[in-house]
Amino acid sequence: MDLMALRPLAEKLFEDVRALSFDGVGVTRESYGRGESATAEYLRDFARAEGLEAAPDRAANLVFRLQDDLPRAPDAPVAWTGSHIDSVPQGGNFDGLAGVVAGLLCLVARQREGRATGLPLEVLAFRGEESAWFGKAYMGSGALFGKIGEADLALRQRTTGETMAECMRKAGADVEAIRAQQPLFDASRVKAYIELHIEQGPVMVARELPLAVVSGIRGNVRHNRIVCTGDAQHSGVVPRWLRHDAMFAVADLVMRIDEHWRVLLERGTDLVVTTGIVQTDAAEHSISRIPGRVSFSLEARSKSTDTLEAFYQLVRAECAAIGRERGVGFEFDRRLLSEPATMDARLCGVLATACGKLDVPFDVIPSGAGHDASLFANAGIPSGMLFVRNQNGSHNPREAMDMADFMLGAQALSDAFEQLE
Repeated sequence: MDLMALRPLAEKLFEDVRALSFDGVGVTRESYGRGESATAEYLRDFARAEGLEAAPDRAANLVFRLQDDLPRAPDAPVAWTGSHIDSVPQGGNFDGLAGVVAGLLCLVARQREGRATGLPLEVLAFRGEESAWFGKAYMGSGALFGKIGEADLALRQRTTGETMAECMRKAGADVEAIRAQQPLFDASRVKAYIELHIEQGPVMVARELPLAVVSGIRGNVRHNRIVCTGDAQHSGVVPRWLRHDAMFAVADLVMRIDEHWRVLLERGTDLVVTTGIVQTDAAEHSISRIPGRVSFSLEARSKSTDTLEAFYQLVRAECAAIGRERGVGFEFDRRLLSEPATMDARLCGVLATACGKLDVPFDVIPSGAGHDASLFANAGIPSGMLFVRNQNGSHNPREAMDMADFMLGAQALSDAFEQLE
């Protein structure tokens, strides 16, 4: 099934969604919010105009399928593809959206040609994959698996202060079923899940690879907010040995973490560590005041659950040591953990074959970023991922996926699904 003729359609979809969610700098599609909902409505209307079925599931994700597939038995086997339609604030247009558009092109091609081999295909546009809005990732896909609970639903949106439950309910999700952590779909009928996504790092560009097959996805352990509490005093009158300076304590911790990270990398350990938010209280901080309270975020990622746990315990031990040495305390909010995932070997082979048939360079690489595919893989559903080369990284407005690369990826995705029985 040849998808290359659908390039103008793909370009229009990307351009229209960008216009809907442009914020003056990049795109902003808030999880369960205005930009994401506008995107969902646009894609729904587009699909229906193409003669496809488009309907929300109980987590308010959109599900697209061929009309001819509707009469099938509810437990009939199916293949899934898709990705997320939210973005980080002032983000790029291709992160997530590329996977949804690629899936829609597969369905449009099947619809227009009136034939399809392999398993029936459904495309999902997941809501709430990005952690930027509530401090929690994989909301739409996690809800399907019963992994969003009461504590998650109480998390508040970063700008409006609304709870996740309130935002989900406005979008049409079955919040009570989600709160009860009921699985919202029959996982046994999904025989394969394959997600196309832009690469969010520089490897493929540096190696001149238009496509790559993903071998696995790093997991992460996070705290959205850790608070170091010391003693706020006049900066001019308290000598160093009598200070309980929260800022110096946090700086000390960050440097110790960095040194541990360096040593672990030298030993060949897979690990990345980030402190992305550091704040003093704007209502009280001053150039002449010793900071008595500093909050910060912490995230570690690895392909190994054991590495994540060992590093996390090391961080907690350093907090205790610094607390004793500097007379400060560290208070941790809820620990969030996303498990690493390994992609299905058979699907990796199918994707590699599909890439090979296109006669373009490709390789098998791991994903440092998290994706909805990790939930499917860890639930026992055979899962695979296909990366498309993307300039300038991701989570910024300068994402620059080339449309020729994207169409190669969409074609490989379509060819892979035709091989699945």
